[in-house]
Amino acid sequence: MAQTTFEHGCFYHVYNRGNNAEDIFVEERNYTLFLEMIKKYLLQVSDIYAYCLMKNHFHLLLKIKEPREIADEKMRAKPHLAFAYMFNAYAKKYNKTYNRKGSLFQEHLKKEKITSENYLKQAVCYIHLNPIKHGFSDRLEYPHSSYNAMISKSKTLLKREDILQFFGGVESFVSCHNLKNDEINN
Repeated sequence: MAQTTFEHGCFYHVYNRGNNAEDIFVEERNYTLFLEMIKKYLLQVSDIYAYCLMKNHFHLLLKIKEPREIADEKMRAKPHLAFAYMFNAYAKKYNKTYNRKGSLFQEHLKKEKITSENYLKQAVCYIHLNPIKHGFSDRLEYPHSSYNAMISKSKTLLKREDILQFFGGVESFVSCHNLKNDEINN
């Protein structure tokens, strides 16, 4: 993975897909492993606000922590290393499990810096509606996205309260998603 710099204290929409558009999740356990690796690697350097994992690509909305919030000195100086470590670890396990070789992910991680609160809300909706847009689901309650965690009261490592505050509460969060969903379907 090429060096992808991140600015501390900034929000990013991060995404990538399988090399040659190959699937990166083929079984339920792959989704679980990927989320465990997010917890192990990315939570060291970022807070996670939204995610969606689809069979051949993923989307994450995260905020890179301030240097004082990152314990590991190397990660503090180069937060992008957490992403490289995570993708390498996932690819190694995936390749071993499915007896495959070579790169699992496209060469470069894609990222878009979130520059406004409106853009942040749009990115959250985009991420949660992605399975509908690509035909993986016909419902917002897609099992491999953060949408369900956002509307529930169960414990989560996501920054749920922050996101709901941006939207003005859970009712507004749901309403905004439903409006965007109607736009996709019309």
